[in-house]
Amino acid sequence: MDGLLTVGVEEEFVLVEASTGHLANRADEVLTGSDGFEVDLQPEIAQYQVESASGVCTEMGQLRDELAAARRALVERAARHDARLAATGTPVLGLTMPTPLTNSPRYHRMAQEMGALTNDLAICGCHVHIGLPDDESKVFVSNHLRPWLPALLALGANSPYWLDGDTGYASWRYVVWNRWPTSGAPPHFDNAAEYYAAREEIVASGAAIDAGMLYWDVRLSAHHPTLELRVSDVAPTVEEAVLMAALVRGIAATALGSGAAAPEIQPHLLKVALWRAARDGLEGFGIDPVTAAPTPMSSIVASLLRWIRPALEFAGDYQMVSDGIDRLLLDGTGAVRQRRAFARRGRLSDVVGLLVAQTAPA
Repeated sequence: MDGLLTVGVEEEFVLVEASTGHLANRADEVLTGSDGFEVDLQPEIAQYQVESASGVCTEMGQLRDELAAARRALVERAARHDARLAATGTPVLGLTMPTPLTNSPRYHRMAQEMGALTNDLAICGCHVHIGLPDDESKVFVSNHLRPWLPALLALGANSPYWLDGDTGYASWRYVVWNRWPTSGAPPHFDNAAEYYAAREEIVASGAAIDAGMLYWDVRLSAHHPTLELRVSDVAPTVEEAVLMAALVRGIAATALGSGAAAPEIQPHLLKVALWRAARDGLEGFGIDPVTAAPTPMSSIVASLLRWIRPALEFAGDYQMVSDGIDRLLLDGTGAVRQRRAFARRGRLSDVVGLLVAQTAPA
């Protein structure tokens, strides 16, 4: 490569009541008004959700600063309305059904077409965008990301609680989201024409109202000249969001640099591997993308790090990524930390307190 691939990150959050930790339907108020922050803040499908989007970045330090500024703006705005910002893949307390939808014709049409699938859509993800030169390279990189989707899901697992209880999963968000007909891992495509043909067929079937509802774990963005990874829960901290972005860019750069075709992991095996990652997270066993054998997820992540190390070193990101993975192995992912907070006193309010504290940038 002659230069660094560009990267951007979208983060989804929930708003919770300052007094109770239950969901707070105040997105309109939080997103209305002006202040000194120059950040991109947007509504999401639920009235208790907000989203931020970074600009186009080439350096991880720049991305870190932009994500921190957006979180800081949302934290301060939420506080004005007796609410707090929480980065969690699923809410811990106070989920009501059906979901109170943001007043948007698109969201109301989704509810009409998809029925009860929108009743409990209280999930938040981290979406990493990688700038690539053309659609063929996007499909090429998508194929290379497929075998590593379970490892990325495990590293970013941050949603063990749902309906005021422990689900037994590290990423319950991924399970909830996979009920949608256009979610899950994308197929392996030989070229961009195949990708777009599949997208047109899905929209024609009625399973998506438009191209923006193609919700695969990796997709060609419908609105930006990027490849978008959507497999991960929203990161608990800014540093973990930057870690995910660096990993995804490292995979993309390594794939492009090698020019080799991606291994065609079978759909049934990939589905099982993603389920294992959602259930067990980084601490459990995964499915090795090459041998198909049950393997400690930590070993799979180590294999990923070895493979992309030259690209990370080229970008100046290797030490940051290596240290970040070591911290997750030592201190636990977001899911582990949520459960640890509950275990101290058996109170879900302590989990919400942890989430609020982690979400705010230092």
